Amino acid sequence: MPGLDDPRRREVREWLAANPSPSPRSLAAAGLVAPHWPRPWGLDADPIHQLIIDDELQKAGVRRPSNPIGIGWAGPTILHAGTEDQKERYILRLLSGEDFWCQLFSEPGSGSDLANLGTRAELDGDEWVVNGQKIWTSGAQHAKYGILIARTHPDLPKHRGVSYFICPMDLPGIEIRPIREMTGAATFNEVFFDNVRIPAANLVGEAGDGWRLAKVTLGNERVSLSSGGVLWGSGPTALEMLDAVRAGGPVHEPMMRQRLAAIYIEHVLLDLIRLRTLSARLRGEQPGPEASIRKILADEHGQHVMEVARDLLGAHGMLRSAEAERGAHNGLGGGGGVGLRPLDHPGWFDGYMFARALTIGGGTGEVQRNIVAERVLGLPHDVDVLRGLTWSETQRQSAVR
Repeated sequence: MPGLDDPRRREVREWLAANPSPSPRSLAAAGLVAPHWPRPWGLDADPIHQLIIDDELQKAGVRRPSNPIGIGWAGPTILHAGTEDQKERYILRLLSGEDFWCQLFSEPGSGSDLANLGTRAELDGDEWVVNGQKIWTSGAQHAKYGILIARTHPDLPKHRGVSYFICPMDLPGIEIRPIREMTGAATFNEVFFDNVRIPAANLVGEAGDGWRLAKVTLGNERVSLSSGGVLWGSGPTALEMLDAVRAGGPVHEPMMRQRLAAIYIEHVLLDLIRLRTLSARLRGEQPGPEASIRKILADEHGQHVMEVARDLLGAHGMLRSAEAERGAHNGLGGGGGVGLRPLDHPGWFDGYMFARALTIGGGTGEVQRNIVAERVLGLPHDVDVLRGLTWSETQRQSAVR
């Protein structure tokens, strides 16, 4: 473990001894939620310092607040380009989880081609009037704020006419409609904007500079979504699944043993990529296209883990999680006589169903492969017949075709 004799480890232990059951607010105020952020929001922690803090919090059984979009994506973008007033108003409360955030990016007609978004924002005095629709908005029904990109300059090329806003989700004219997914839950939503008035003070950065800021957000998203558990950080890890298999007894079927070995190999490769990213940060380098590489591998790895779990559950894999895991715990699973014991995470049934979304959310696997092809392998870009046209002109061209 890094830094066993590092004095910063003693500082964290002393703080935890003085605060044995810290509230989310006190964790945020102490800079321990996102320690790599600049003071006073974080501790300006280098990667080793971050690992030390993570290790000590884990040993103490202290969990950070859950606010993935607020902490993972909105916060870094506001720190990067927000005003001092925006930082004072939003950062501490999103770090503590007091204000839950959502992301208002994707639209029905601009999924993979996000820059083609059509939601409009027009300046009217000291307010921006927003009209349009967003989709696949996770947690919109619970969020206090959303990060919103909207088109403010339709007569500029599509990548240059977008602006980035902080959108209070209780504004008049916002309608949220849940989308029921095949797990039975309503994680995603459609969000409609009908003459929604957002204060001009909620513009992040300069008007028309939203695409650059969106890329800052998406860069954090691709790292965040492909870390932690196999379900975007919230589900089981491969090692937890393998531990469950081990607890259920030996696997006799050779093909299943091979699949389990392959999952472990994938886990090790992903961990090595993570360590390469860490070593690059230690050298002062910023993450590059390896975020896309890791996301490709991690998302498919998550699907592989869930597919093996389903097959080990056998016929019980067709049941809802509680019944399936109870049957598996009683030794009724498939896969050569081995079952899966219940684990402290969303059920294997729900996990398998949700895993279909992994290679879509945060940029599809196909989009990530294009990024790798162009930026890593140096292959030519796809021919863009609309290159150089304004966004309004591209819409007319698309209507003609």
